[in-house]
Amino acid sequence: MKTLKIANIPGDGIGREVVPAATDVLHVIADLHGGLKFDFTEFPWSCEYYLEHGTMMSEDGMERLKDFDSIFLGAVGNLQLVPDHISLWGLLIKIRREFEQVINIRPAKMLKGVRSPLLNPKDFDLIVVRENSEGEYSSIGGNIYQGEDELAIQNAVFSRKGTERAMRFAFELAKTRRNFVTSATKSNGIVYSMPFWDSVFKDVSADYPEVKTDSQHIDALSAFFVTQPERFDVIVASNLFGDILTDLGAAIMGSIGVAPAANINVNGKYPSMFEPVHGSAPDIIGKGIANPIGQIWTAKMMLDHFGEHELGTTLINVIESVTNDGFLTPDIGGTYTTKEVTDVITTRLKEVEKTGKLVQSNNIEIL
Repeated sequence: MKTLKIANIPGDGIGREVVPAATDVLHVIADLHGGLKFDFTEFPWSCEYYLEHGTMMSEDGMERLKDFDSIFLGAVGNLQLVPDHISLWGLLIKIRREFEQVINIRPAKMLKGVRSPLLNPKDFDLIVVRENSEGEYSSIGGNIYQGEDELAIQNAVFSRKGTERAMRFAFELAKTRRNFVTSATKSNGIVYSMPFWDSVFKDVSADYPEVKTDSQHIDALSAFFVTQPERFDVIVASNLFGDILTDLGAAIMGSIGVAPAANINVNGKYPSMFEPVHGSAPDIIGKGIANPIGQIWTAKMMLDHFGEHELGTTLINVIESVTNDGFLTPDIGGTYTTKEVTDVITTRLKEVEKTGKLVQSNNIEIL
C-alpha cells in the first residue's frame, strides 16, 4: 500500500468548505488505485489563528510541515481581520519561499459545460509556468521620508539560475504537450530585467530545437489571451506577469472558482504545495455555494505530481462530465451547492471503480 502523507491547511473563508470536499474526492479516487491511500493531517493556521496567537502559523510550523509528501491549501486572507501583507507573507508566501517552491504552474482550459465569457473561445488549453521565487516579488526595498517627499523603492531581482530554471521547466512541460513555449516579456519598457529575461530565453531555447518558441510583450499577450487563447500551449512568465496572466486565464474559463494551481519544489528537499487560484471569498462564506472544482482540479495536479497520471486524467474527465451535465455552482451559472457538485463527482468516481467506465447522464460513455 502506497500511503501519501498530506498536510491539509483549509485556511480562511471558503477554504474550509472546499478542502474537505476535495479531501473526500481524493479518498474515493484512491479506491480506484487499490494500492493508494491518503493520510491527511489538518492544521488550523489562518487569520483567526493569527488573532489568537499573533502569528499565522505556529513557531514550529515549517518544521512540522517538512516531512509531509505535499501540502494541500485552501485559501489565505481575511482583510476584515488581518492585512494581506501579514496573512500572505506569514503563511502562503512563507511556505513558498522557505520550502523552495520555485515554480508555480496554473492551467486554463475550456471545461465542458462551463460557459466562457469569450464569444468564441475555440477550446483553448494552455498552462502558465510562473517563476515563483524572485522577480518583481522580491522583498528588497524600503520606504523613506514622510509627507510629499515620501518615497517607496521596490527592487525586482532576476537571477540567471532562477530564470533559467523556470524556462527549462516550461520547455520540459511543453515536450509532454504540444511543443510550443511562449515567453512573456516587456523588454520594450523595462530596460534591464526584461532584456536579461529575453537573453536567457534565447539561450535555453537553443537546447530545445524541437520546441517552437514565441516571445510576446505582456500587454499584447494579455490581449491575445482574450482574442486568441487557442494559440497558446505553455507560457513562461516572471512572478508578477505570471500572476496576472493566470487570473486572466481563470476569467476566460468562466470563473476563478474553477482554476487550480501548484507550487513546485524541484530539488526534492521539501514538499510541494497545491492550492486553487481563488481566494477566501468572504462574500459567500457559509452559504454552501463555493465552487469545489478549483480545489478538486488542484487535487488532480497533486495526483499528477505523484506520478498518478491515469488517476489524474480520470478525475478531470469526471469533473468535465459533471459540468457538461449541468451540475454547476452559481459562479458558473448554476444552482447547485458545494456538496451537491462534490457528491456527483464522488458518485461518478465510484461508478468508474465499479464498472471501469464513466457514463454521463445523457448515456454517452466518455471513459
